[in-house]
Amino acid sequence: MTKKKPARRKAPAAAAGRHRLPARRMVRVGAEEVAVDINDAESPLGWLRRRKGADGKPLIGAAQFEAGERLRADFTLGQMSPRVTADWSGVPAGGDRRSTMRDPTEIADHALAARERVARALDAAGPGLSGILFRVCCHLEGLEAAERGFGWPKRSGKLVLQIALDRLVRHYGIRED
Repeated sequence: MTKKKPARRKAPAAAAGRHRLPARRMVRVGAEEVAVDINDAESPLGWLRRRKGADGKPLIGAAQFEAGERLRADFTLGQMSPRVTADWSGVPAGGDRRSTMRDPTEIADHALAARERVARALDAAGPGLSGILFRVCCHLEGLEAAERGFGWPKRSGKLVLQIALDRLVRHYGIRED
Protein backbone atom coordinates (compact mmCIF):
# COMPACT_ATOMS: atom_id res chain seq x y z
CA MET A 1 0.00 0.00 0.00
CA THR A 2 1.42 3.37 -0.97
CA LYS A 3 0.94 6.45 1.07
CA LYS A 4 -0.48 9.52 -0.58
CA LYS A 5 1.51 12.66 -0.25
CA PRO A 6 -0.33 15.41 1.54
CA ALA A 7 -1.57 18.11 -0.79
CA ARG A 8 0.64 21.15 -0.78
CA ARG A 9 -1.13 24.30 0.24
CA LYS A 10 -0.30 27.49 -1.48
CA ALA A 11 0.79 30.40 0.63
CA PRO A 12 -2.15 32.66 1.56
CA ALA A 13 -0.43 35.65 -0.03
CA ALA A 14 -0.01 33.78 -3.33
CA ALA A 15 -3.65 32.67 -3.30
CA ALA A 16 -4.83 36.16 -2.46
CA GLY A 17 -2.68 37.61 -5.23
CA ARG A 18 -4.60 35.64 -7.84
CA HIS A 19 -7.80 37.37 -6.78
CA ARG A 20 -6.46 40.90 -6.80
CA LEU A 21 -6.69 43.54 -9.48
CA PRO A 22 -4.48 46.29 -8.07
CA ALA A 23 -5.43 49.83 -9.05
CA ARG A 24 -4.68 53.34 -7.83
CA ARG A 25 -7.41 55.95 -7.34
CA MET A 26 -7.38 59.55 -6.23
CA VAL A 27 -9.64 60.19 -3.23
CA ARG A 28 -10.59 63.64 -2.02
CA VAL A 29 -9.86 64.18 1.67
CA GLY A 30 -10.91 67.67 2.62
CA ALA A 31 -9.25 70.10 0.24
CA GLU A 32 -6.58 67.69 -1.02
CA GLU A 33 -6.56 64.57 -3.16
CA VAL A 34 -4.72 61.49 -1.94
CA ALA A 35 -3.67 58.47 -4.02
CA VAL A 36 -4.88 55.16 -2.57
CA ASP A 37 -4.24 51.59 -3.67
CA ILE A 38 -7.38 49.51 -4.09
CA ASN A 39 -8.39 46.05 -5.25
CA ASP A 40 -10.72 46.41 -8.23
CA ALA A 41 -11.67 42.74 -7.91
CA GLU A 42 -13.61 43.40 -4.69
CA SER A 43 -15.95 45.89 -6.32
CA PRO A 44 -19.09 44.73 -8.13
CA LEU A 45 -18.74 47.88 -10.23
CA GLY A 46 -15.24 46.82 -11.27
CA TRP A 47 -16.65 43.45 -12.32
CA LEU A 48 -19.40 45.12 -14.37
CA ARG A 49 -16.87 47.51 -15.92
CA ARG A 50 -14.68 44.59 -17.06
CA ARG A 51 -17.58 42.56 -18.52
CA LYS A 52 -18.87 43.22 -22.02
CA GLY A 53 -22.50 43.16 -23.09
CA ALA A 54 -23.89 41.70 -26.33
CA ASP A 55 -22.89 44.93 -28.09
CA GLY A 56 -19.25 44.51 -27.04
CA LYS A 57 -19.35 47.52 -24.71
CA PRO A 58 -18.77 47.35 -20.94
CA LEU A 59 -21.92 46.70 -18.91
CA ILE A 60 -21.43 50.07 -17.22
CA GLY A 61 -19.77 53.10 -18.75
CA ALA A 62 -16.76 55.01 -17.52
CA ALA A 63 -18.89 57.83 -16.11
CA GLN A 64 -21.17 55.39 -14.29
CA PHE A 65 -18.15 53.59 -12.84
CA GLU A 66 -16.59 56.88 -11.71
CA ALA A 67 -19.84 57.99 -10.05
CA GLY A 68 -20.26 54.68 -8.23
CA GLU A 69 -16.65 54.70 -7.06
CA ARG A 70 -17.01 58.27 -5.83
CA LEU A 71 -20.01 57.20 -3.76
CA ARG A 72 -18.03 54.23 -2.44
CA ALA A 73 -15.04 56.43 -1.53
CA ASP A 74 -17.25 58.87 0.39
CA PHE A 75 -19.03 56.01 2.14
CA THR A 76 -15.70 54.48 3.18
CA LEU A 77 -14.32 57.82 4.33
CA GLY A 78 -17.53 58.47 6.25
CA GLN A 79 -17.05 55.26 8.20
CA MET A 80 -13.69 56.41 9.51
CA SER A 81 -13.60 57.62 13.06
CA PRO A 82 -10.93 59.52 14.94
CA ARG A 83 -8.24 57.50 16.68
CA VAL A 84 -8.73 56.90 20.37
CA THR A 85 -5.14 55.79 20.91
CA ALA A 86 -1.77 57.26 20.01
CA ASP A 87 -1.00 57.62 16.30
CA TRP A 88 2.62 56.53 15.86
CA SER A 89 2.45 56.28 12.08
CA GLY A 90 3.54 59.87 11.49
CA VAL A 91 6.27 60.17 14.13
CA PRO A 92 9.60 60.98 12.50
CA ALA A 93 12.68 58.98 13.47
CA GLY A 94 14.03 61.92 15.47
CA GLY A 95 10.98 61.89 17.72
CA ASP A 96 9.87 65.47 17.01
CA ARG A 97 6.10 65.02 16.97
CA ARG A 98 5.18 68.70 16.76
CA SER A 99 5.34 68.79 12.98
CA THR A 100 3.05 65.75 12.53
CA MET A 101 0.36 66.37 15.13
CA ARG A 102 -3.16 66.36 13.73
CA ASP A 103 -6.30 67.63 15.30
CA PRO A 104 -8.65 64.65 15.90
CA THR A 105 -11.66 66.82 15.06
CA GLU A 106 -10.20 67.35 11.59
CA ILE A 107 -10.61 63.63 10.87
CA ALA A 108 -14.10 63.65 12.32
CA ASP A 109 -14.99 66.66 10.16
CA HIS A 110 -13.81 64.82 7.03
CA ALA A 111 -15.88 61.79 7.97
CA LEU A 112 -18.93 63.91 8.70
CA ALA A 113 -18.58 65.77 5.40
CA ALA A 114 -18.27 62.44 3.56
CA ARG A 115 -21.43 61.14 5.24
CA GLU A 116 -23.29 64.27 4.15
CA ARG A 117 -22.07 63.79 0.56
CA VAL A 118 -23.32 60.18 0.62
CA ALA A 119 -26.71 61.29 1.91
CA ARG A 120 -27.01 63.99 -0.79
CA ALA A 121 -25.98 61.53 -3.52
CA LEU A 122 -28.50 58.90 -2.38
CA ASP A 123 -31.21 61.59 -2.16
CA ALA A 124 -30.38 62.67 -5.71
CA ALA A 125 -30.79 59.07 -6.93
CA GLY A 126 -34.25 58.90 -5.42
CA PRO A 127 -36.03 56.50 -3.09
CA GLY A 128 -36.51 53.78 -5.70
CA LEU A 129 -32.85 53.74 -6.75
CA SER A 130 -30.86 54.64 -3.66
CA GLY A 131 -31.20 51.14 -2.20
CA ILE A 132 -29.38 49.41 -5.07
CA LEU A 133 -26.62 52.05 -4.97
CA PHE A 134 -26.21 51.57 -1.23
CA ARG A 135 -26.01 47.78 -1.50
CA VAL A 136 -23.76 47.54 -4.57
CA CYS A 137 -21.53 50.62 -4.28
CA CYS A 138 -21.28 51.02 -0.51
CA HIS A 139 -21.65 47.49 0.85
CA LEU A 140 -20.08 45.83 -2.23
CA GLU A 141 -22.96 43.38 -2.54
CA GLY A 142 -23.21 41.52 -5.84
CA LEU A 143 -26.13 42.09 -8.18
CA GLU A 144 -27.61 38.62 -7.65
CA ALA A 145 -27.62 39.08 -3.87
CA ALA A 146 -29.14 42.55 -4.22
CA GLU A 147 -31.86 41.21 -6.52
CA ARG A 148 -32.72 38.48 -4.01
CA GLY A 149 -32.72 41.03 -1.18
CA PHE A 150 -35.17 43.26 -3.02
CA GLY A 151 -37.26 40.33 -4.31
CA TRP A 152 -36.60 41.35 -7.92
CA PRO A 153 -36.56 38.99 -10.90
CA LYS A 154 -33.17 37.63 -11.97
CA ARG A 155 -31.08 39.90 -14.19
CA SER A 156 -33.21 42.96 -13.43
CA GLY A 157 -30.66 44.49 -11.05
CA LYS A 158 -28.23 45.42 -13.82
CA LEU A 159 -30.76 47.69 -15.53
CA VAL A 160 -31.90 49.30 -12.27
CA LEU A 161 -28.26 49.84 -11.24
CA GLN A 162 -27.46 51.45 -14.59
CA ILE A 163 -30.36 53.89 -14.16
CA ALA A 164 -29.28 54.65 -10.58
CA LEU A 165 -25.68 55.22 -11.68
CA ASP A 166 -26.92 57.58 -14.41
CA ARG A 167 -28.63 59.63 -11.69
CA LEU A 168 -25.33 59.72 -9.77
CA VAL A 169 -23.47 60.83 -12.89
CA ARG A 170 -25.91 63.73 -13.21
CA HIS A 171 -25.67 64.55 -9.49
CA TYR A 172 -21.85 64.63 -9.54
CA GLY A 173 -21.76 66.52 -12.83
CA ILE A 174 -19.51 63.94 -14.47
CA ARG A 175 -19.10 64.33 -18.20
CA GLU A 176 -19.68 61.22 -20.26
CA ASP A 177 -17.07 60.53 -22.91
